[in-house]
Amino acid sequence: QVQLVESGGGLVQPGGSLTLSCAASSSIVSANAMGWYRQAPGKQRELVARIRRGGSTNYGDPVKGRFTISRDTAKNTVYLQMNSLKPDDTAVYYCKAEMLYSYWGQGTQVTVSS
Repeated sequence: QVQLVESGGGLVQPGGSLTLSCAASSSIVSANAMGWYRQAPGKQRELVARIRRGGSTNYGDPVKGRFTISRDTAKNTVYLQMNSLKPDDTAVYYCKAEMLYSYWGQGTQVTVSS
């Protein structure tokens, strides 16, 4: 069983920046992939960013060029740096670990509003 705890969400103005953290209870070195997903009310959960075991990354189209996923394996932590935030980025952001099974964090709310 892997526990994931997201943090760093909050209220930010359009154009602002925010960094999310996902702390894992076990090593993420062996994970097939770690990812960030988001879900807005009434919408499906969608991919934000994903980093694979070998270090390759991919991003959802709406965030390309604005968000960056990274990891610190020594700290078992994955980060999501979000820049140039837009109101459409408002959602609950979830961390996902892909191992033998997949695990989800509890989510952290990001609200982009003036």
